[in-house]
Amino acid sequence: MPRYFTDKTFAFLEDLADHNDRDWFKANQAAYEEHVRQPALAFVEDFADPLYGISPHFVADPRKVGGSLFRIQRDTRFAKDKTPYKTHTGMQFRHVASRDDVHAPGFYLHIEPGACYAGVGLWRPATPDALRIRTAIADDPAGWKRAARGKRFSDRYELDGDTLLRVPKGFDPDGPFVDDIKRKDFIAGTSLTKKTVTGSGFLDEYTSLCKAAGPFMAFLCRAVGVAY
Repeated sequence: MPRYFTDKTFAFLEDLADHNDRDWFKANQAAYEEHVRQPALAFVEDFADPLYGISPHFVADPRKVGGSLFRIQRDTRFAKDKTPYKTHTGMQFRHVASRDDVHAPGFYLHIEPGACYAGVGLWRPATPDALRIRTAIADDPAGWKRAARGKRFSDRYELDGDTLLRVPKGFDPDGPFVDDIKRKDFIAGTSLTKKTVTGSGFLDEYTSLCKAAGPFMAFLCRAVGVAY
């Protein structure tokens, strides 16, 4: 099995955090291509078949621009932090239904020194979709329990994200899983070690993590009306 990410991947990202300016990046762009971008694109390409085996409704797109790999450049237009580059590399495996007016759950991989993780779910869904998910939890608490509390899932993932201060209008404040109904984000994550990420079996390990999230992802997909 190939190794995608290496010590040099992490060394580049650490150096970028220390020298986060355009002149340094331009002088070291070849290293970025060799040790970060190309390994990430190779991983995306090789994950396409395993991802299809998990669900045919998600896409691993290895294009350099507009695919699964996020740009390294930060959008600083409305940010207080004006540093031009992200100090991590991220890959999102989106649902085929995802577009500007449709938000669907997805799989995510984050590579950052000291903070690697795999994520799943739907971050900050639009108000109608959040209502659909909350309603699905309230209407089918047993199904949500299997999806979000099942041993295979909960042994690997932890639910994460922001929550509302109060129970949304129309939901029973004493009902089951009320804390989940209060969620703004319906996501879960699991930390990854550098040893795991740089190992020859990482593609298989990430595939296994995505499979373990199947019931959680299927529940969210059903709730927002897309196929899993």
